[in-house]
Amino acid sequence: MSKDIRIKKGLNINLVGAAEQTTSKAVLSNVYAINLNDFHGITPKMLVKQGAEVKAGEALFYNKNIEDMLFVSPVSGELIEIERGARRRILTLKILADKTQSNLEHSKFDVNSSSAQQIKAHLQRSGCWPFIKQRPYDVIANPDTTPKAIFISGYATAPLAADPNYVLQGKEAELQAAISALAKLTPGKVHVSVGKTGSSPLAGLNGIELHKVSGPHPAGLVGTQINKIDPINKGELVWTVSPQDLVIIGELLLTGIYNPERIVALAGSSVKAPKYYRTKIGTEVATFLYASGVNGENFRVINGDVLTGSKSSQDGYLGHYNNTVTAIPEGDDYDFFGWNKPIFNKISATRALTFSWLQPKKKYDLNTNTNGEHRAFVLTGQFEKVFPLDIYPMQLLKACMYKDLDEMEQLGLYEVAPEDFSLTEFVDVSKQPHQQIIREGLDLLQQEIG
Repeated sequence: MSKDIRIKKGLNINLVGAAEQTTSKAVLSNVYAINLNDFHGITPKMLVKQGAEVKAGEALFYNKNIEDMLFVSPVSGELIEIERGARRRILTLKILADKTQSNLEHSKFDVNSSSAQQIKAHLQRSGCWPFIKQRPYDVIANPDTTPKAIFISGYATAPLAADPNYVLQGKEAELQAAISALAKLTPGKVHVSVGKTGSSPLAGLNGIELHKVSGPHPAGLVGTQINKIDPINKGELVWTVSPQDLVIIGELLLTGIYNPERIVALAGSSVKAPKYYRTKIGTEVATFLYASGVNGENFRVINGDVLTGSKSSQDGYLGHYNNTVTAIPEGDDYDFFGWNKPIFNKISATRALTFSWLQPKKKYDLNTNTNGEHRAFVLTGQFEKVFPLDIYPMQLLKACMYKDLDEMEQLGLYEVAPEDFSLTEFVDVSKQPHQQIIREGLDLLQQEIG
């Protein structure tokens, strides 16, 4: 029996360009890249040198602080570049893919007869452990810890996000294998959330606590669900895994092959034929972006959704955790006296000058223009209207800015991740970078308290 969660606070941002539910196989990329920024807080130590030949699933580097935690190549080929930044910090690894792929094969894994430690060791050795994140701090989980529960969100409410119900079709065996393994890693429950309507492959799995969620964005964010199901207190931690990453873990357990396949939603008003593409982590975005065609030349590619994704070049690479790529017009033009006339073509959380509230289901063709500059916080009460967590968002943001650790703790920083503040950032008339502020606060808290 499922438990219903109804979210009332939030805001749906309906955009033009949702991906049609048809899937094509993307052209094979010549080069695949691993961006170290995807693994926040990890200090990499290389295991292979530039010019080395590697197999798909072969370790490229490990975490300096946890040496058993390996990070592997998504494809077989030659490591052609190790891009470094200041102080020789590794930024990106690039692999020139072989025409014929070869995989590093692991033995098939019997979850039922294995202990938690054996499962952890296998996932670390195979390169699947980085798919497991932890809260607090929103970083890759420490395998030496034990979470009170594990959370999986199979409900997507972010603008133009990939539909989990569609991309997970036919993957029930892999999902069940991964769930069975994760259930042994916690004394608590594996909480799985799905939409109240629709048919999700996650809903029929064994060994889960099922929750049916409804409501506007951010109802689909795992942080919202954690807050409503089992909030995090000081000294506690939970783990989270995304549904498509469950499939990769499950396939490894069933077949012994690390297959970092992604079904990516290519969406946005700048895409002529938005649809889904089957590809791999680290692929060149151009391998499927131009297959669908683009409108004009002045557009921005976003690695992820429009609220939490990062700006990418048109010849950039798919992020390790991303299953959406969005292309929308670049907002480098401005409306003369745009602040002083009625607005009908933009979304706003207020009723001042804008009339989007009259047409809640209308889809908008928005660009990247923020329509303003950074300024001091203005008390409008808008944050609380779109922020469903039992936390004071304005006060927490300010505590992070002036670095008061005690106040950050008391106001609930342990519970949140940057993505939980993506919507407050969107409605902020002060144009403050909420997600960056929360990220810096989490880093400081982890550094000082651990």
